[in-house]
Amino acid sequence: METGEEIYLDNAATSWPKPECVYQAVDKFNRRVGASPGRGSHSRTVAAGQMLLQTREDLAELFNIEDSSRIVFTGNVTMAINIGLKGLLKPGDHVVTSSMEHNAVARPLYALQEKGVEVTIVRCAPDGSLDPCYIEQAITERTRLVCLLHASNLTGTIMPIDAVGEIAHRKGVLFMVDAAQSAGVLPVDVEKQKIDILAFTGHKGLLGPQGTGGLYIRPGLEVSSFIEGGTGSLSEQVYQPDFMPDKFESGTPNTPGIAGLGAGVAFIQKTGIDKVHRHEQELTDALIQGLKDIEGVIIYGPQDYKQRTAVVSFNIEERDCGEVSMLLDQNYGILCRSGLHCAPLAHRTLGTLKAGACRISPGLFNTIEDIEKVVQAVYEIANS
Repeated sequence: METGEEIYLDNAATSWPKPECVYQAVDKFNRRVGASPGRGSHSRTVAAGQMLLQTREDLAELFNIEDSSRIVFTGNVTMAINIGLKGLLKPGDHVVTSSMEHNAVARPLYALQEKGVEVTIVRCAPDGSLDPCYIEQAITERTRLVCLLHASNLTGTIMPIDAVGEIAHRKGVLFMVDAAQSAGVLPVDVEKQKIDILAFTGHKGLLGPQGTGGLYIRPGLEVSSFIEGGTGSLSEQVYQPDFMPDKFESGTPNTPGIAGLGAGVAFIQKTGIDKVHRHEQELTDALIQGLKDIEGVIIYGPQDYKQRTAVVSFNIEERDCGEVSMLLDQNYGILCRSGLHCAPLAHRTLGTLKAGACRISPGLFNTIEDIEKVVQAVYEIANS
């Protein structure tokens, strides 16, 4: 297939295309600025630093964070999650999580478990949904943290983070949210939702480039750093600065990427999250309605599009999901993802750990016509 004929439906992995302003911001930084932020005092390094600060401020506004210095830039959400979990939990601590978590949460927790951290995985329903009462029942006197994704990368299931935040707050337990699939698509409010630690990525719903992400840490919460180095601050000392965000931002950041991220956030703010969400809901509803009428197609996750983000995983009976994905790509130019999606816990919850699934994830720049072509293609494959 020619590139112009392709339909990109893998936005749960990386959103594409980006708004034109994102490409322009990256290019402008590389061509006209190019300097390292916070390293020196010449005009270009000052300009680079101002750009980082503006992106931090825009993210703070998006997530209702009062002090933007509490936002740390990272290379991706996985790095952010690792900082949060490993910098907070110590041997003897207890953490509660769900059976729908991505390996970005599951693997660090299993590694911490081997070092003496107790991990309780609360089982979700077969559609990926979670009853917050089960989280409350799992909390003990030794529970230090509840860590929960906001939306599933496999089923799109939206988790009840408002209710869980209330429970954690009432129980005196910290609450950490993985917003990889929700930032830029669903409202995230660290105050209202009582989020102590928020991990997010830049290259999905925030429409930024790959290699960008971040971590918010509530004021007064001590999290250990495990990377030290040059920050451009307190350079006369051999000790790592203990103030935010420098404590966690050693080395030259991905400044061109953050410039693009800032442009993506500004685009979302101008467009409006509600408008983005409504459009993606429209596409998701059309996709579910079309697929469910095809004989032999099994759809996973909530059947109500209002209970999920724009992520729909499915299988065709007696067909390998990898084969289905390959046929969609090679014969129809439809780009999606098959397999286990780095989420074995979630697949085990759905009962698809052995088979995997084919995942279609529309984005802001997809259309109803795209969805109609997908439904027709799946129908033809299912009946071939």
